Amino acid sequence: MFSEQERMVFIGLVVICGALAWPGFYNMFKIIRKGGEVNRFDNIIKRFLTATIDVLLQKPIFKTRPFVSILHAFIFFGFSFYLLVNVSDLLEAFVEGWTTIDRGPIFGTFNLLADLFSVLVLVGMISMLYRRFVVKPKAFEFNDNVLLHPKVAKGSIKKDSLFVGIFILLHVGSRWVGTAIRMAEEGHTNAWLPTASLLVPLFSDMSPESLEQAFHITWWIAMGLIVMFIPYFPRSKHIHLMIAPINLALGRNTPVGALDPVIDYSSPGASGILELPWPQLLDPYACIMCTRCHEVCPAHESGTSLSPSALEINKRYLMNESGSSLAAGEDIQLLDSAISSDAVWSCTTCNACVSICPVGNEPMQDIIQMRRSMVFDSNMPDELADTLRSLDEQGNSFGESNRKRSRWTKPLNIDIKDASKEAVDILWFVGDFASFNQSCTDTTRKVAEVLTAAGVDFGIIKKGEKSAGNDVRRVGEEGLFESLAEQNIEKLAGCEFNRIMTTDPHTFNALKNEYPALGGEYEVVHYSTLLLEMMESGIINLDETLSGNATYHDPCYLGRYNGIYEAPRGVIERCGLSIVEMPRNRDNSLCCGAGGGQIWMNDHDDMTQRPSEMRIEEALSVGVSRFLVACPKDMTMYSDAVKTSGHEGEIIVEDIIDLVYSAMNMQVEKMLPSNVDGVLT
Repeated sequence: MFSEQERMVFIGLVVICGALAWPGFYNMFKIIRKGGEVNRFDNIIKRFLTATIDVLLQKPIFKTRPFVSILHAFIFFGFSFYLLVNVSDLLEAFVEGWTTIDRGPIFGTFNLLADLFSVLVLVGMISMLYRRFVVKPKAFEFNDNVLLHPKVAKGSIKKDSLFVGIFILLHVGSRWVGTAIRMAEEGHTNAWLPTASLLVPLFSDMSPESLEQAFHITWWIAMGLIVMFIPYFPRSKHIHLMIAPINLALGRNTPVGALDPVIDYSSPGASGILELPWPQLLDPYACIMCTRCHEVCPAHESGTSLSPSALEINKRYLMNESGSSLAAGEDIQLLDSAISSDAVWSCTTCNACVSICPVGNEPMQDIIQMRRSMVFDSNMPDELADTLRSLDEQGNSFGESNRKRSRWTKPLNIDIKDASKEAVDILWFVGDFASFNQSCTDTTRKVAEVLTAAGVDFGIIKKGEKSAGNDVRRVGEEGLFESLAEQNIEKLAGCEFNRIMTTDPHTFNALKNEYPALGGEYEVVHYSTLLLEMMESGIINLDETLSGNATYHDPCYLGRYNGIYEAPRGVIERCGLSIVEMPRNRDNSLCCGAGGGQIWMNDHDDMTQRPSEMRIEEALSVGVSRFLVACPKDMTMYSDAVKTSGHEGEIIVEDIIDLVYSAMNMQVEKMLPSNVDGVLT
């Protein structure tokens, strides 16, 4: 039985620890409140209901690392059930005669679940600690050039993990042992407590007084540790237990490919922590520091100083370290405190870090906010500044006169309509790379020939089309993006068409997701979708079928941003090729490295290998010699990567239109390496 003195000591401990914890929780609340205004409270009931279901099913965790996710589920389900277990333990201390043992099937079921979950938590936690401190996966490592908070650099994350791990083991373990001691006091085991019953013989020789004393010790370890952990909780990464579900519930519900607008054009973006939108101040508290985000980050994998994980972790430590001053409105600069300038400009905006995060964090959005501020202050790479100047003056990133935009059509023996002068069914928004880049124009002409052969009523804007601005916006030049978009919207307003088609996923994303906010609402289709649609309806008839294997690369702005995975694969398979998937495919596809303005910038000095070169090697590892793309930038990046990685003659890069062009018997032969296993039949 528990004495009155024990009860008073416990209550006093709760009061003291609660008082010590209050400033941490209050500062956290005040800091988040000071972030930039964003409305995330629409459909609030639905938001929290969806988040609750996802969390209870552990759905976000199982995106990657299946074995580790199972271990996490053991801990999550067990610790969640332990809320009820702890209530029962409190009742045992404060209600005379309270016990759950030998009280019928309802309490028996409760005991069985508590018993099994205790073991699952212990197994899961021991395995997690073994993985972190013995196995030491490479995923937990940061590149040597990544900016880290001094405490992180000194191993604070490991200390936090060890501290919390030991707390969980002691809390659950002592409660599990305490149950066995209670059964030993009663002189028998219990079928509803199968694993704890295995421990009962260990205590069979102890006196009743010793058993009672031992039980009290295990109770105080289990319950006292919880109370004493409360002041540390706001500073620990395990605050994610509370914040992650909130972060998931209050996540953005706008299209993935649509950025938040600039609120204040006199000071766009964010240079300090408190200038970030408030949901991005929730992110560091929700972060579990699992490093899944930098594990999939192409910039981090290529050796640059960018780690999305380090960004969120550094924010957390800065917010913990300066909680009172931040809560009082004294801001901390992000640059050189949370992230380096080079890291900001290393991001490809592929959205992999956002897509993979199990707690709904968006480190890429932080980077875009910082870019907006840096571009406004003219703090950017010189080559990027030159490109933006070209886009402003000429409307394209190549510095070419806009009169030359349709020059790619001259070698054709067909007459392509000018959609700005006559009505068309399909308006083809060609885009910069497809129009000007010499490695892409041959592909562009094939698209035109295939559409013509299929009898499609299409046209292009021969004069007046400007860059759609997708990557302009993602490097942070909001004003230039809006200028380009408004000019395009005005031009499109003078055209008569039913649908817009584009071959460039970046352009597709801007027209589909960004332009509606500026008044440009259109039905936009990627050419892979249109091709498959025409194949299925019989508009395109294939005279010949190809044979052999090939692999297909999912462009970030087509796949991860807009969910188009099956249309390109459908085109490939209908042309007769079998698809061999690379290990990273669909929403886990590795970025080519061109996005976010990277294609306009020089390679970073600390880059060890380009993402495009890694991808070519990944394709070769699955035994194919045909690498298929559905993006002009991919054609540019991967054609170059084949050369720079020394794999010429081993693999060729082709656009999906090349397959359709061949299968429609529109060219005599393909120039393939001698070892290609797929040939025309």
